[in-house]
Amino acid sequence: MVRAVGDCAVVVDLPDDAAVATLAATITADPPHGLVDVVPGARTVLLRVGRGSDLAALARAIRTRVAQPHPEALPRNTFESGSEVVVDVRYDGDDLDEVARLTGLTRQQVVQAHTGSPWRVGFMGFAPGFGYLVGGDPRLAVPRREHPRRAVPAGSVALAGEHSGVYPRESPGGWQLLGRTDAPLWDVDRDPPALLRPGLQVRFREVR
Repeated sequence: MVRAVGDCAVVVDLPDDAAVATLAATITADPPHGLVDVVPGARTVLLRVGRGSDLAALARAIRTRVAQPHPEALPRNTFESGSEVVVDVRYDGDDLDEVARLTGLTRQQVVQAHTGSPWRVGFMGFAPGFGYLVGGDPRLAVPRREHPRRAVPAGSVALAGEHSGVYPRESPGGWQLLGRTDAPLWDVDRDPPALLRPGLQVRFREVR
């Protein structure tokens, strides 16, 4: 479904993260006239265009692309070119044993699964610099905690559902904590401030 958002944007509803990545990549590779920004989300892509653009024509073009995706032509890092981001993690999180219980893996197997395959930044949200990472080992899909914590330390590396993520600052949260990193996820003195951006590949590396 393609819906207008005001007079300068449309939002596209999609079935899953893979469809979001495919559409965002194809739109970025071959942008329609007047495109200003592509904003992927949880099963949505927002397309912002300049004032005076024909939203009806844009919606028709987008429906055609959704109906005929070409994922085999997509670059490895979808719509964000750049090198892989490596995040060093101390795997000593408070929920590591619980994740092992939920998945039927040992603690070390959880770590190996988390570090063993690359993740990709699907979309940003929740807090400045927080990336929702997708595409990891499917065995690590676990529910959020029944009782969220009032304060999760900055740098906490966590799981929830099919996503992994890193808390850029101390905040409440209900994700399952695997460990902690010193990587600066958000720095206002850096350009851009966010270490992660949609489409970038992320690999976690265990450190002791």
